[in-house]
Amino acid sequence: MSAQRADMKEKNLWHKSAMVVLAAIGVIAVVALVVVTVVQNMPLSQKYKYGIVLDAGSSHTTVFIYEWPAEKDNNTGRAQQKHACNVKGPGISSYAGTPWKAGQSLRECMREAEENIPEKRHAQTPLYLGATAGMRLLEMKNSSASEEVFRAVSETLQTFPFSYQGARILSGQDEGAFGWVTVNYLDERLKQVLTQDSPVAVCFVFHRPACAAHPTLMPVCARAQGLKTTGALDLGGASTQISFVSKVFDGAESPGNSVTFRLYGNDYNLYTHSFLCYGKDQALRMALAHHTQSGPPSIQDPCVHPGYVATKDYSELYDSPCVSDRKPRGAPESFLHTGKGNFQQCQDVVRSLFNFSQCKYSRCSFNGVYQPPLQGLFGAFSAYYYTMSFFNLTDTSIPLDTVKERIARFCATPWQQVKLQNPGTKLKYLVGYCFAGTYLITLLTDGYNFTSQTYSNINFIHKIKGSDAGWTLGYMLNLTNMIPAEAPDTPPLPYAGYVAIITVTVILLLVVLLLAVRVIRPGCFKRPRVI
Repeated sequence: MSAQRADMKEKNLWHKSAMVVLAAIGVIAVVALVVVTVVQNMPLSQKYKYGIVLDAGSSHTTVFIYEWPAEKDNNTGRAQQKHACNVKGPGISSYAGTPWKAGQSLRECMREAEENIPEKRHAQTPLYLGATAGMRLLEMKNSSASEEVFRAVSETLQTFPFSYQGARILSGQDEGAFGWVTVNYLDERLKQVLTQDSPVAVCFVFHRPACAAHPTLMPVCARAQGLKTTGALDLGGASTQISFVSKVFDGAESPGNSVTFRLYGNDYNLYTHSFLCYGKDQALRMALAHHTQSGPPSIQDPCVHPGYVATKDYSELYDSPCVSDRKPRGAPESFLHTGKGNFQQCQDVVRSLFNFSQCKYSRCSFNGVYQPPLQGLFGAFSAYYYTMSFFNLTDTSIPLDTVKERIARFCATPWQQVKLQNPGTKLKYLVGYCFAGTYLITLLTDGYNFTSQTYSNINFIHKIKGSDAGWTLGYMLNLTNMIPAEAPDTPPLPYAGYVAIITVTVILLLVVLLLAVRVIRPGCFKRPRVI
């Protein structure tokens, strides 16, 4: 009897030990199953890459930071503006006499760039500086001064922890084409379509004859066609650009105005032209040069408000390649600049800046430059927007005649009254709005051939979806085609390995369950006796 009890006691101890072991294995298996499932299915963090573009314009410099997913879209990064910083002071071309100041002026905004880009991405972030018409003019006037400014800027930018890619002067064609890309990208008019017979590589050809020199580009050039895109109108301080896709323009009549490129799987043949010296600041110089060609001691300017009086320096006025060859001989050191405030007469002065008498092509805009017929909608940005925003005329449903009437009324307003009505505007900018408004409208209508009917096709824009309209985003989009994509974050385990682990764990749990049942109720697994 005691032997039977000892045997039962030993069996109970074995059952308890077996249950403890099975329970431990079961708990470990369940925990492992839960952990693997949760970790494998956790949402993946998006990897981002960054790029910095400095827009070194004629009147100011802006630092733009762009970001885009590391896994690119149709071989072109989906870039968007993350941050923008306006550099204090004038454009870098203004520091020709003190080039080191050009570099120092960028430091504050570059420190903001350090703060807005993750530190682990600093070394991989490309940094570009693109200079536009201000530096183009300085290069024409004094190439050595231009080189010194670039040297000072480069030395400063290289002290920051980014991948500095250099500074260069953008051609007017670059500026116009990249501005067009920006407007259409932000407006989602560059459809992300990639056909099987379309090469993924990006083609950016600035002159159609280049296609003949590179046979591999010929199919791209031959297939070049635009979707329903928006034209781009850019007005800066020293130059202005017009860019659009035209059904009748194939580049044959004016190859120098043709840009053919490929973006998001589509081919585009773009008409673009940049007019150097026809930005609003340089155009104002040309208008004043028109008044002072005889070197008078005083002038009455119809593009300035009645009652305005200021003394201007002749040498300062003519200190630009746009007007330097017109400086009158024997002129006094200064002249008295007084306002007259007459829109019609101001418009006559502006028209005198354009040459409409010569055109060797089938049709021209002005100064003998070929321009195909205007087509579709246009986005007008930079000084176009800022000027029309001042007049509260960004709504182009307002008839063109009404626009002219409002600008004319403003020009005729006495200077003292204008100052009282606009207390928050700096006087050096306020005095220029009469000319700027008159010039802008005359450029669009007389220069580019917009009419009362087609004026409503223009949309004055500042930002689209949080990004500034301008050439820098288009420039960044083009550059991302040259930056290698990164593989996106992937789950810790490959799919096959994940399935195998789950399967083995589930089988192990089933085995543990069956063993536990056998230990607890061994009779369930005994075969019935045959009598």
